[in-house]
Amino acid sequence: MQPARPLLLVDDDPVFSRIMARGLTQRGFDVTCAGSAAQAVELLPRLRPDFALVDLRLPDGGGLELVEAICRGAPQAAVVVLTGYASIATAVDAIKLGATYYLAKPVDLDAVVAAFGHQPQAAPNTPERVLSPRRVEWEHIQRVLWEHDGNISAAARAMGMHRRTLQRKLRKHSAGL
Repeated sequence: MQPARPLLLVDDDPVFSRIMARGLTQRGFDVTCAGSAAQAVELLPRLRPDFALVDLRLPDGGGLELVEAICRGAPQAAVVVLTGYASIATAVDAIKLGATYYLAKPVDLDAVVAAFGHQPQAAPNTPERVLSPRRVEWEHIQRVLWEHDGNISAAARAMGMHRRTLQRKLRKHSAGL
């Protein structure tokens, strides 16, 4: 029997962490959960994980900074980034910082396990066709919103548009346009 492979799971949602940890344990991983970036950084020297599953948004800091810290502290680790706020820009940033793969929530456990099998610095699945101008605009809006912690007024100022214009664009996209 093969020994369990150490995996660090960093997510602030305890229900998601518990379900994911149970499934990963059944697939041969020795899962250690952390609910924040600080807790994960504290565990790194002792744990030295072969795998890490990191949420992009954490209560005490961004997952991107944590990806960089994990890659420095455990260079052998395959790091997969999870997010409910997926965008091409953050996927590219995650890969540049050392992540092996980038997945959007909700995610299937099999997809996570498969992502750990990819070679480090592998490019994420990129679309075969060119993105439409609307999609590029949406990706840009999401990136700027993320950089401003979801503050619509600050994001609108950064993009040089009125707050109401940004709100209308967000409402249109959420309505299916």
